Amino acid sequence: MAKAYTPGLKVSASTEHEAHRILPIQGEVKVAEGDLVDADTIVAETFMDGDVTPLNVANLLSAQPGEVPGLMLKQEGDSVEKDEPIARSKGIFGMFKNECKAPASGTLQAISKTTGQVMIAGPMIPVQVKAYLPGRVDSVLPGEGVVVKNTVTLIQGIFGVGGETSGRIVIATSSHDEELRAELITEEMSGAIIIGGGRMTAEAIQKAREVGASAIVSGGLDDSDLKQILGYDLGVAITGTEKLGVTVVVTEGFGEIGMARRTYELLSARAGRQASVNGATQIRAGVMRPEILIPVEDGSDFDGDAIETESGVLELGTPIRIIRDPFFGMIGTVAALPEAPQVLGSGSKSRVLDVALESGDTVTVPRANVELIET
Repeated sequence: MAKAYTPGLKVSASTEHEAHRILPIQGEVKVAEGDLVDADTIVAETFMDGDVTPLNVANLLSAQPGEVPGLMLKQEGDSVEKDEPIARSKGIFGMFKNECKAPASGTLQAISKTTGQVMIAGPMIPVQVKAYLPGRVDSVLPGEGVVVKNTVTLIQGIFGVGGETSGRIVIATSSHDEELRAELITEEMSGAIIIGGGRMTAEAIQKAREVGASAIVSGGLDDSDLKQILGYDLGVAITGTEKLGVTVVVTEGFGEIGMARRTYELLSARAGRQASVNGATQIRAGVMRPEILIPVEDGSDFDGDAIETESGVLELGTPIRIIRDPFFGMIGTVAALPEAPQVLGSGSKSRVLDVALESGDTVTVPRANVELIET
């Protein structure tokens, strides 16, 4: 049977998934192998040095740098509070003494008799890593973190902004291609993962933020709406650190695009369930897709009709998405894989494939213009 290879997104009713939860620096793992964890369970913790504030005591007290250690009221390792005197000049005949006060709270880290400066380190900053994925701790990396494993419904998106979050799934639209508008979002969706159908508007995203939703997911998004909610043009190759107050995930692409019917049906079938969402997207080396993870509760969740595909392989019947005009965003299956290159409308020659669209029509497109929907 003819085959071809192409990148793709995963949309799976049931798959084993591992979440690697690693600290940025060495720290303490808070759970043990085999423990059951929720999305918000803290699995590892460490502390990073606080901000360091320099203070030129020699200049402030009109002293020589070498005199500074003898003028200090606090010594290295001592705790200090903001505006607390930490050094005092000798004055004249014991009078007219000047004091130097701490500009910030913290710990006196260093006193230099060479420069006359002291360094005040701010309080240690706790860094906590949460499980993100509810499940079982599959393995522990001492001092580094853990691997959490579970069987989930996995849906990858095309693009997202905002970091990791979790909440219950709430369906806001009545169909996979209905526009997600602000009036469809209510106060009862606070803390929820809001699922739309077609394009989500900037007003809908703003409303989701106002009601305190955890995330908003839909098929399409206009680039002008994205600029409106961010306040700037997004020109970086990786997202996920934006402070929007809500995570945004687009499953299909930019513009007036409805969510793939299969994706919408999977999410609708999981309404009311707890889900984990991450909007982080990386489009260059080390590609990272935004994702929605919904733990599978029992065997009844398994979609026995799912099409099994070899990763990255196109063959007859493989579900795909067209990612170039004039059929951008349309969903279908591979109907044929002609071996010989064909001349395109532009006059160039390329290898193509026939796509049977959901509408019943069959179109011919270059193989480079499709993306695999992995199941």
